[in-house]
Amino acid sequence: MKRTTSSIIGGIAGAVALNILHQAVKEFVHEAPRADLAGEEALSKSLEKLGIEPPTGDNLFAATMAADLLSNAAYYSLIGLAKKKRFPLAGALAGLAAGVGGLVLTKPMGLSDAPVTRTHETKVMAVAWYTFGGIVAGAVMKALRK
Repeated sequence: MKRTTSSIIGGIAGAVALNILHQAVKEFVHEAPRADLAGEEALSKSLEKLGIEPPTGDNLFAATMAADLLSNAAYYSLIGLAKKKRFPLAGALAGLAAGVGGLVLTKPMGLSDAPVTRTHETKVMAVAWYTFGGIVAGAVMKALRK
């Protein structure tokens, strides 16, 4: 399969895996990170700065999930620039960077970091989940390029 196609498919797979994990675990684990809440805040503030009335309720959640899937898929697609044999490692490192970035960049971006930094467990889960998404992306890319 072509490099670009496998990178895009792998990026989408990683983003979907990450979001399924986030949404499923938040239903059962109180300490679960709530990247969705940080995303809703980011989307609302961005739209307000552009003079656009942000959606609310379920519409805000849906718009945030769509933006999250697109941005994470684009980010994870970059793993495809690595050498094929290094995709899983590149995915793990990209995911680790995204997870740490989610912890340390929310506050400097003017967002509440509480949804992702509430407890030590919340922080560990956030980093682990983004790492998981990166590993999935890398593994799918490797499988598609055989």
